[in-house]
Amino acid sequence: METYYYREYSPNLMRDMELKRYGHAGRPVLFIPCQNGHFYDFENFHMLDVWQEAIDQGQCMVFSVDTLDEETWSGQGDPAWRIERHEAWMRFLHEEIGPFIQGEACRLNGWEGHPGIIAFGCSLGATHAANLFFRFPETFDGLLALSGIYTSTYGFGSFANEATYLNSAVDYLAGMPADHPYIERYRNGRGIIVCGQGAWEVPETTYRVKELCEAKNMGVWVDLWGYDSAHDWDWWYRQVAYHIPHLLG
Repeated sequence: METYYYREYSPNLMRDMELKRYGHAGRPVLFIPCQNGHFYDFENFHMLDVWQEAIDQGQCMVFSVDTLDEETWSGQGDPAWRIERHEAWMRFLHEEIGPFIQGEACRLNGWEGHPGIIAFGCSLGATHAANLFFRFPETFDGLLALSGIYTSTYGFGSFANEATYLNSAVDYLAGMPADHPYIERYRNGRGIIVCGQGAWEVPETTYRVKELCEAKNMGVWVDLWGYDSAHDWDWWYRQVAYHIPHLLG
């Protein structure tokens, strides 16, 4: 398998950030690690094993990036500063990493233009991935979000401003008009949100996202697994293996 490590300075974050690519061709996928995670978690937690066949066959290439959760969603300081720092990380992903991944996908595949990116994550990584898909559908036209919590109250409690609203899918999707142009983009993309209902899962916001997606005909598949399905890597491996053919097909 072709792999490549990148380390570049981010103007949005004013620090170096690390990224790793797995694969030589195919659809670009951006993996957001779990809470407080790092780019190497995709490999170290064996998620690479689940994606390997699709990567080796040139169906996709996966880019794994660092989170900033320890400063933001997991932090204990001023929530106004923490959410703005998180927004800087979101700008980093959308304005810096997104175009970089698109450029690499074009270079390696011999494509032209700006290919859509699949956002993928588990747990808090799913929360971030879903926000990328719903907020920036011109760049992220695919989504695989497993066991996320789709409200910013998880990280910021009762503190609320425009930035927390923009990271709370249950709120901004509720406020989105049924004729909003993004909805057609969601329909044309491939969005999959998965949550189990067993140990350690918190599916309530997934239920709400499912209601909103169905009410507004967004074309997003919200797939609820059973009461035996836990918030754990073993279940995420199974869910990813089940959904890869639909995501890449």
